[in-house]
This record gives sequence, C-alpha cells and structure tokens, in this order.
Amino acid sequence: MKYVILIHSNPQPWGHPTGDYLAAYQELPDDVRKRLDAEFEQVMSELQANGELIGGEALGDPAAARLYRWEDGSPLASDGPYSEAKEHLAGFFLIDVENQARAEEVAAKFAGPGETVELRPTMWPGGDDQ
Repeated sequence: MKYVILIHSNPQPWGHPTGDYLAAYQELPDDVRKRLDAEFEQVMSELQANGELIGGEALGDPAAARLYRWEDGSPLASDGPYSEAKEHLAGFFLIDVENQARAEEVAAKFAGPGETVELRPTMWPGGDDQ
C-alpha cells in the first residue's frame, strides 16, 4: 500500500531540514537533537534498505507558491500556498509498505518538535487505494 507522509512546518527563515530552523527544535538539549536526528537517519536507511522508500522532496519557500483557482470560466493565479495558515507543506515522502500499521510506525518517526506530520494513503483515479 502506498502512503504519502506530508511534513507541515513553518521554519523562519525557510530552510531544510526544517527542524534546524524551528525554535521548538533548537531549544532541545543537544543530546535530544542528536538522538532524534539519529532515529530519523535510521528510519530513512531502513526504508531504503527495505525498498519501501519511493521518493521524497523538500519544498521551497511557500512565499514563492502560486495558487490556481477556477473563476469566471478561467484559471486565476494568486499567491499561495494557502489562503490563511501558519504551517505550510514543507516536504513529502512517498512510501510503499505492507499495511497501514507499518505506515503509521514510519510516520511517527517523522514527527518532530514544531512540526505536524500527515499520513495519507494514495489513490488512483476511480477511487481504488493503491
């Protein structure tokens, strides 16, 4: 089953890894930051070794995003990525795992101080989850 792990964050200034730019992460003791970083590297290595990691990308500054909405019969561009939000989509990872329990186990490792992680199954046109 394929899942996407969406990382919602609002680092100031915008940068990656997002934790390096978040006060909640920066305020942690050094040993805790090192442990969290090591756990993240471990899960990334595990996903790659198991063939479960399909891909992922960090996303650029949301101030550079543009929204396209349909209005009066044509697309209208506006600043994005959201109408009003403090957190923005910072990046994603696409994984292909055996079941939802494994996806939840992996997604929990992506959660960090000052960030929100969303786990969502992918879907093909027609509604069949993949």
